[in-house]
Amino acid sequence: MPDKHTICDDCRIKKLAGEDERSFEQRQRIATKFCRVKFRLLILSGKGGVGKSFVSANLAWTIAEKGYKVGLVDVDIHGPSIPKIMGLEGREIVIENDEILPIKYSDNLEVMSIAFFLKGKEESVIWRGPMKMGAIRQFLGEVAWGGLDFIVIDSPPGTGDEPLSVAQLLFGPRGSIVVTTPQDLAVGNVARSVTFSRMVGMQVLGAVENMRYLTCPHCSKKIDLFPGEGASVLYREMGVPLIGQLPFKSEITVMADKGILAVREDPDIARVFSDIADKVIEFQKRLNIARESK
Repeated sequence: MPDKHTICDDCRIKKLAGEDERSFEQRQRIATKFCRVKFRLLILSGKGGVGKSFVSANLAWTIAEKGYKVGLVDVDIHGPSIPKIMGLEGREIVIENDEILPIKYSDNLEVMSIAFFLKGKEESVIWRGPMKMGAIRQFLGEVAWGGLDFIVIDSPPGTGDEPLSVAQLLFGPRGSIVVTTPQDLAVGNVARSVTFSRMVGMQVLGAVENMRYLTCPHCSKKIDLFPGEGASVLYREMGVPLIGQLPFKSEITVMADKGILAVREDPDIARVFSDIADKVIEFQKRLNIARESK
């Protein structure tokens, strides 16, 4: 069913050279639907295994707990992990009025992932770029999100088809957060995500550094797990502020395996994510004030 909504100038699109009518209508539908979203937040990482999905899920829940309507979209086609982290595995998709209903996690948080469409954990997705683009368009254009304050998009590692597709389809107020671990390899790779964001016109809010330190169980001293500056180098070299540092805790892995969000059980983790969420909310407010003053 078409959206009964007047689209703003920021979200109005033009037909591309050689674009067929179906693709154009689909892109316009996405633009119209997301014109009702106040802010779009893309979570990026340069490599896998740095905790990007962990950050996406816990940050989305934290923002929702502060009273905002939030949608969380897992566009990692080949390795979706949001349902596992949030304890939503096995949930079935419902279609109503030709729209896909997102999975409700809490009163203010709804979730969508490719994993909800797979028959089991062993089913793999072997798709090339055009098919992945089509799936992402479905997530964005055919899901009954309704009005949202924030949509958080968990993208796969790197700067390939999925994050590029999202950047090309979502207009209006938006930004990105890059997630890394402190070692030089991870920080070097995430710098490419910063460059990617800027090339597609998306401001980087900051970097979140995961597994920065562990706390000694005997003396409570913080011990850095990796030598060097870590994500702080991103500010010096690229002007990207460090907006959060998360500790390494083995119990977090246990919670994720059980589908329990760490922010709901660990006060230290909750405090870090509360600070990050406040920065995201403040950025969104400043951005909208600047747009309204033009």
